[in-house]
Amino acid sequence: MKNYLLLVCIAVSLCFGSMAYAQTKEDIHQNKSCRYCGMDREKFDFSRMLIEYDDNTSAAVCSIHCAAVDLANNIDKSPRSIKVGDLNTKDLIDAEKAIWVIGGSRPGVMSKRGKWAFSKKEDAEAFVKTNGGAVADFEAAMKAAYEDMYSDTKMIRDKRKAKRSQNSMHEHKH
Repeated sequence: MKNYLLLVCIAVSLCFGSMAYAQTKEDIHQNKSCRYCGMDREKFDFSRMLIEYDDNTSAAVCSIHCAAVDLANNIDKSPRSIKVGDLNTKDLIDAEKAIWVIGGSRPGVMSKRGKWAFSKKEDAEAFVKTNGGAVADFEAAMKAAYEDMYSDTKMIRDKRKAKRSQNSMHEHKH
């Protein structure tokens, strides 16, 4: 009887654990790729963002770079919530309450200068000790995303142009 109860407890734990995991990743299942750059949001679950507007529309993007693009393109809409993937846990957290790290040695997603979100201040501080950068709030991270927009967009264009050129050369050889 004890073994049976133990097995039931394990099964229930596994079931609820997988349900919790599925719920945290539900935004990815609904929006697999970034609406602006097409990047895989599951691959970039640690930097993905989800913006929900007061008109019941939403934008699922891969990074704060693409979130900045969406917020600029929807200037007449008011965000009801802005969520971001915690770099360590990959869970969506409130972007405006997150502890952000700007800069450091780790390049960002869609950006040369990294902008990383953490739910815990000690995680952000540990990241800074290892990778450099500065602890900041959401306003500073978003401002940095806009400041970097031109150079990041140019970098992305140049990378994609080089990739197309490389693919074109590869196709001509066959």
